[in-house]
Amino acid sequence: MGEWALKSAVELAAMIQAKEVGCLELLDYFLERVERLNPGLNAIVVLDAERARVRAREADEALARGETWGPLHGVPMTIKESYNVAGTPTTYGQPEMRKNIAPVDALSVERLKGAGVVLFGKTNVPLNLADFQSYNEVYGRTGNPWNLDRIPGGSSGGSAAALAAGLTGFDAGSDIGGSIRNPAHYCGVYGHKPTWGLLPPLGHSLPGIVAQSDLSVIGPMARSAEDLALGVKIMAGPDPIEAAGMKVDLPKPRAQNLAEYRVAIWKNHDRAPVSHETQMRVETVAETIAKAGGSVDFDARPDFDVDEAHSIYQTLLWATMAARSSDEEFAGLVAQASGLKPGDHSEGAETLRKQVASHRDYLIANNARTHLRWKWHAFFQNYDALIAPIMSTPAFEHDHRRFGEREIEVDGEARPYFEQIFWAGLAINSYLPSTVFPTGPGEDGLPIGLQIIGPQFGDLTTIALAGHLEAAGFAFVPPPGYFGE
Repeated sequence: MGEWALKSAVELAAMIQAKEVGCLELLDYFLERVERLNPGLNAIVVLDAERARVRAREADEALARGETWGPLHGVPMTIKESYNVAGTPTTYGQPEMRKNIAPVDALSVERLKGAGVVLFGKTNVPLNLADFQSYNEVYGRTGNPWNLDRIPGGSSGGSAAALAAGLTGFDAGSDIGGSIRNPAHYCGVYGHKPTWGLLPPLGHSLPGIVAQSDLSVIGPMARSAEDLALGVKIMAGPDPIEAAGMKVDLPKPRAQNLAEYRVAIWKNHDRAPVSHETQMRVETVAETIAKAGGSVDFDARPDFDVDEAHSIYQTLLWATMAARSSDEEFAGLVAQASGLKPGDHSEGAETLRKQVASHRDYLIANNARTHLRWKWHAFFQNYDALIAPIMSTPAFEHDHRRFGEREIEVDGEARPYFEQIFWAGLAINSYLPSTVFPTGPGEDGLPIGLQIIGPQFGDLTTIALAGHLEAAGFAFVPPPGYFGE
């Protein structure tokens, strides 16, 4: 039984179908682990055990009748707190939203339930889903199961921590600046940021929000690459408005094994320097592909100016994030921006200007971003994927100071806290899919993950490459102290 927590969602579903474990039996197994292991970790912050038990019993009864609800029939799962699940709170970590109880499920939750999952809880987030760490006044702080003094990532930090600690069979998060991918990296699990628009986020929101914002996506998180592919297939597809004239037909991966992949490698950049250890892990993965017969190119890059591309991403990102602020908060940003001196080009000043960008500024940036998308499109005519870091270092210690006071230490050098979004922005800004896969713990015993970026709608290609690397040894490794009962 102790090994059940190490299984992928696909494996758990197969066990249920083979009658090796019952749906209620498996749910109670995970609930016992949550009761025993979650208090110190604080990854799962909303528990819906009784309703989950009712559904698990119904799943067992259906199976006994020869009925199967879907590919994840009876698999226990949790989900990021920002998804609406009927009868549970959706707060985004905001104290004033404590009483916001979702009346209906998010569209993606409906689809996951339609695939058979038994949803039993929600996982922690940072305030407004806007940090590399996961803490807030509503639920408190989430630790990293590899070291509770370290961050689990954010904003899907609770999801990644729960998966790594074996508290759940499957999960889903969201990403606008690496919020699926950096937690997957920090906790040593898998995460997929899909092509923008592929997975409709309807219901992943606070009340009144129905439009998908620019950049932001929802996506699956898991302990295996195979789970990510299944999660994308379940959650993808047009919403009811678009379904009248659209359908999903994702291209299958061109390459069937590592020997057939053409991969570009981007291991470091001065814009956001990466630790030597992380660079070496990139090289190790590249060597694995090359030794298998695949094509590896360390010099290939899309044909655009990297600094200009990052500036475009920042303009779109900070303007989009500012839309989450209240009228009063935004008025304060406008007042601060109006007081800036024309010659002040500090990072804080430039961020403030981007937060209050005009619609004209935004459209100009969007046009520039579209040029970047065409550059990436041309690049992927010759390469199946690009492998790069997602963050500069393994998980760092919790730091709850004001954003402007925080720094990240990279090989002994203090760097700006949000500098690392450079790596997340490569895919986000141009609507590209990006899959993070684990490469194992580093020198300090903390996981190191890398990202695989692919062409727009090449989601199955990036996930498939992660799967081939998983088979080659770059797989989920359980953190000490949570397994082996």
